[in-house]
Amino acid sequence: MKTRTTLFLSAALAGVIGLSCSKDSGFWDSFIPETDEEPTSAQINGYIFRPALVPVTPERIQQMKVPAGFKVQAFAQELGKPRILAVSSQGHVYFSDRDAGVVMLLQDTNNDGVAERKQTVATIKQAHGLAIHNSKLYIASVQDLYVADMNSDGTLGQPKLIKSGLPDGGQHPNRTLAFGPDGQMYYSIGSTCNSCPEPNALNATMVRMNPDGSNMKIYAKGLRNTIGFGWHPETKEFWGLDHGIDWLGDDDQKEEVNLIKENANYGWPYIYGEGKYNPGDRPPGDTTYQQYLQLSTQPSLTYQAHAAPMQMAFYTGSQFPSDYQGDAFVAMRGSWNRSKPVGYSIVRLHFENGKPVRFEDFLTGFLVDNNRSHIGRPVGVAVHADGSLLVSDDTNGVIYRISRQ
Repeated sequence: MKTRTTLFLSAALAGVIGLSCSKDSGFWDSFIPETDEEPTSAQINGYIFRPALVPVTPERIQQMKVPAGFKVQAFAQELGKPRILAVSSQGHVYFSDRDAGVVMLLQDTNNDGVAERKQTVATIKQAHGLAIHNSKLYIASVQDLYVADMNSDGTLGQPKLIKSGLPDGGQHPNRTLAFGPDGQMYYSIGSTCNSCPEPNALNATMVRMNPDGSNMKIYAKGLRNTIGFGWHPETKEFWGLDHGIDWLGDDDQKEEVNLIKENANYGWPYIYGEGKYNPGDRPPGDTTYQQYLQLSTQPSLTYQAHAAPMQMAFYTGSQFPSDYQGDAFVAMRGSWNRSKPVGYSIVRLHFENGKPVRFEDFLTGFLVDNNRSHIGRPVGVAVHADGSLLVSDDTNGVIYRISRQ
């Protein structure tokens, strides 16, 4: 059932009475003042639409769509709520289940495309982010960071706490991490809110630290919630997908593809998208919107608002055609803050000359019943050691495998 929520708010001198969206830049010039000396007034239509969850069946898996020459199958089922994926060079597949507080190991022992082995290898409250580095598995919870030795059979040694006291999660507790070409750990800390000035400078940032958790520094800021990120395998440039602000209408804020650079500011919560002003939050002190815009780095590419980008993986395997090399796959978990659902898919992010140029659907069919129901919301995406692509769904507890026919 769809619930429509119409937000109409007006503002007095020092407060915003409403949020707004418009593609007309003149609207922003007229209604979003640079100082508190003028009122702010804005209006939007806000929606909530959550497609119903229905069981996954063999028939529904068969109706899922992938490009010609590919096939999709269930790699493992009845997994709880699998989130982030990590795969070792030996083909050991790890996934986190934040709600259960575990890290699980899957293995396809007979190379038939289905995991026969399933084993709990770590128990950590709110475990989420996973990354493999130097034969160790790094595990991120909301405020803590652990590392465990990886044994030859895929099991883990006792996880060791290497970092604690990280910021509370608030609205965005899903920490993710990865290791860059420089051997340093990059760790995403989302905002605590939809749109607000953060009292803790670490929120809405990407931080960098040594593999042992020491020497943590803010690498980039103004990133509302960059769960999926990675480095282009050829250029080694650092790319991430940031979640846009909710309640700015069906088509704002679009999801952002950002080239993440050291000391850059990506605008949140004051500037979003292609330089738009957020009427809900005014820059602090005497700083004007225009001045803050000049300090902000704009996205390289955008995607449909509210699609909710999750894990991202550059394709480096050998199974897919050669033109997939250097492109990235992104799990779009799907909207709730929109009148018609978007996302609920895996998309291919095309790169040309090292730069992102367009998105293309790669795996669809999670939405069923004329988009009124769904069989899954993708979260994790990872390249298996055999070159296939793995995709996790945390609603029906399935990990899918996409391979060449």
